[in-house]
Formats: sequence, C-alpha cells, structure tokens
Amino acid sequence: MAQYLVALHLPDNFDPSTADKTMERDIDALNDEMVAAGVRVFVGGLLPVSTAKSLRAQSRGKVLVIDGPYLETKEHIGGFWVVEAANLEEALEWGRKAVVACRAPVEVRQFGIPTSEGAQRRLKTLKEKS
Repeated sequence: MAQYLVALHLPDNFDPSTADKTMERDIDALNDEMVAAGVRVFVGGLLPVSTAKSLRAQSRGKVLVIDGPYLETKEHIGGFWVVEAANLEEALEWGRKAVVACRAPVEVRQFGIPTSEGAQRRLKTLKEKS
C-alpha cells in the first residue's frame, strides 16, 4: 500500500478558536474512522503560520534562519494526515471526507518511493517489522 499526504490548507489569518463544536466533532469522527479502517499512519495539526521559521542555505555551510513561512501566500498547511491507501482513488476518498469535516481545501499527494540504497534498506526493515 502506498502512503499519501492529506494536507489541510487554511487562510493565513485562520483563528483556531473560531472552529465550532460541530466541526471539532466531525474531525474527531474522521480520525476515529481512519483509525478503525487501519489507514491512519500519522496526524498532526500545526501552530499558526506566524510561528514558522524558514531556513535557507548560505555560503560556507552557514544557514540563515528567518521568521515566517518560506513562501508568501494567502494560505498555508494547517494540519495533515498520512494515510495508507491501496490507490489514489482511495486516498482521494479520505481527502473528500477531510474537506467536509474541516470545511477547508485539502491536497492529496502520494509520497515518493525511496530510491537510495540506504532508504530501500530502511524501508525493507520497516516492512519486515510490521
């Protein structure tokens, strides 16, 4: 099974305290449904984009850390799920449910297949353990 990112996009000025109880219950129900279906690998909500730090490579191995998001946009990723799905259509179905529960746009994207020898070895070890 492939893993997919289901990313929730929120406006930059989103205030989590404005989320109503119905939406919270819908998101909780979606999380419960994902767990019951055995598809949820990870879930996480992010703090407001104003708390972000961006890092940029500089010369001589230095790294510049600046306040704020990397891209200047009107929306940002406010939270996400990592789900295991048999195919893109199944992942999109979870994305559709996330749109309804969160009342916000969602992006669904498959994770790439590790190509380096070390990554392939780690992936094999993880699969053997599960």
